[in-house]
Amino acid sequence: MSFVHDLPQPPALKPGTLRLVPLGGLGEVGRNMHTLEIDGRILIIDCGVLFPEDHQPGVDLILPDLDYLEDRLDDIEAIVLTHGHEDHIGAVPYLLRMRPDIPILGSQLTLAFIEAKLKEHRITPVTLAVKEGQVEQLGKFGLEFVAVNHSIPDALAVMVRTDAGTVLNTGDFKMDQLPLDGRITDLRAFARLGEEGVDLFMVDSTNAEVPGFTTAEVEIGPVLDRQFAEATGRIVVASFASHVHRVQQVIDAAEAHGRKVAFVGRSMVRNMNIAAEMGFLRVPDGILVDPKQADQMPRTHVVYMSTGSQGEPMAALSRMASGDHKVEVGEGDLVILASSLIPGNENAVFRVINGLMRLGATVVHQGSARVHVSGHASAGELIYCYNILRPKNVMPIHGEVRHLLANGALAVKTGVPEENVVLVENGAVIDLKDGVAQVVGAVDFSNVYVDGSSVGEITETELKDRRILSEEGFVSVFAVVDSSSGRVVSGPEVHARGLAEDDAVFAAILPNIKDAIEEAASGGKADSHQLQQVARRVLGRYVGTKLRRRPMIIPVVVQA
Repeated sequence: MSFVHDLPQPPALKPGTLRLVPLGGLGEVGRNMHTLEIDGRILIIDCGVLFPEDHQPGVDLILPDLDYLEDRLDDIEAIVLTHGHEDHIGAVPYLLRMRPDIPILGSQLTLAFIEAKLKEHRITPVTLAVKEGQVEQLGKFGLEFVAVNHSIPDALAVMVRTDAGTVLNTGDFKMDQLPLDGRITDLRAFARLGEEGVDLFMVDSTNAEVPGFTTAEVEIGPVLDRQFAEATGRIVVASFASHVHRVQQVIDAAEAHGRKVAFVGRSMVRNMNIAAEMGFLRVPDGILVDPKQADQMPRTHVVYMSTGSQGEPMAALSRMASGDHKVEVGEGDLVILASSLIPGNENAVFRVINGLMRLGATVVHQGSARVHVSGHASAGELIYCYNILRPKNVMPIHGEVRHLLANGALAVKTGVPEENVVLVENGAVIDLKDGVAQVVGAVDFSNVYVDGSSVGEITETELKDRRILSEEGFVSVFAVVDSSSGRVVSGPEVHARGLAEDDAVFAAILPNIKDAIEEAASGGKADSHQLQQVARRVLGRYVGTKLRRRPMIIPVVVQA
């Protein structure tokens, strides 16, 4: 069982055939987005963002490649959102910039989160709130929504019925049998859908490598209670800004130990206010205080609920670790990182942990205490789902390559034929007809980077330049050439930044650069660009040979 590679351009879609194109979420943990098309109409399931890694300096977010939809915007029937996490809703504003009136379907809490986000982008969406058990017909697509349990309330799986077949997309889910809100994954509905027949099962792969069952969220409570009881100073708990269940347990522990709670971080304040207003978060009277008010309280009387559990540079916790935040962390304080490490964020998180400990704080994280449980189904839960549903075809989604492969192997163990397990990455095209799912090609797919107000303008080449600048520094060389004689009349001058070398180290190569430029210019046919390349080559060889470095070299040769 392996991935399908080197796919051709897909053929034209035949009438009555359902085409699926993943535009994110396969081969990565983030930017989940899938398009389903039949007879000229398109349904989108989720539209999320991916957060950058260390090798993508300066990037704020990574979007799905929306070029596939650019010429098909009027064909989009709706966007279905499975839940309110950023990796499933974060790219919606960028899609709605292209067509603001695309209808959005989701649960009440999911829609509340996306509406607040769209308000910041000055977009008023067209929305339809749905709940478990609800059935909707949108053009060619019949939709039925199923309750699933996740690390955020009000998550939904969606069954899509078309003339070509049925598709069940789980979104993110687990099978917590003791959820804080009493809302479990509806396996009875899964069984009923299995009896009807699921032609393609698109299933969360994040924990497919993890044996057994995911620990229940309720087990976090006693651990937090014990940590709070032993704390002798301020407590800071960092988590995802949408993890309502985790925030609820922090509030409960604070109430039990006579502490007030202050939300820190714009997204945390926004999301928890929404959750409280809608009844998804129980907030006892008088327990919430403003951070400014909390600053004036005794250190043993306050808990800060903060963003920044992934080490994001501008998030509240990172700024606390660097001493650049109004909340000061010091000797005797307790910091709890109540979330998992997203792959690629390990170095950033450990930098924050080290910074906090340098200030004298005690830091508790997943590696030292059970202060986090996953929101995703482990292998045992996935096997249960396969046995309940008995799908004809399986398409692992939401995970890195290793997760997708592990999930596919679980499906095969339960009796799904190996040839019916669709293992693909972003951009692949899968056609479904009469119970047969076939990979027929791939569309062009690339990363779309958000850098400040710039969307899609940063290329891989520019990211490579940024990496070179950050790792190797740069060297500039400047010279003025007499255009008539070809003689160098000023310079060459060499200046370095980030090389840990004094400019004097380049004195030995200056005559060689001068000679090379004059030789190239002597025929009178070389233009400034060609002369600059000559200077670059000579200087580059010297730096590589003598200094063992490969900096960015910026030559400037002016003809006067």
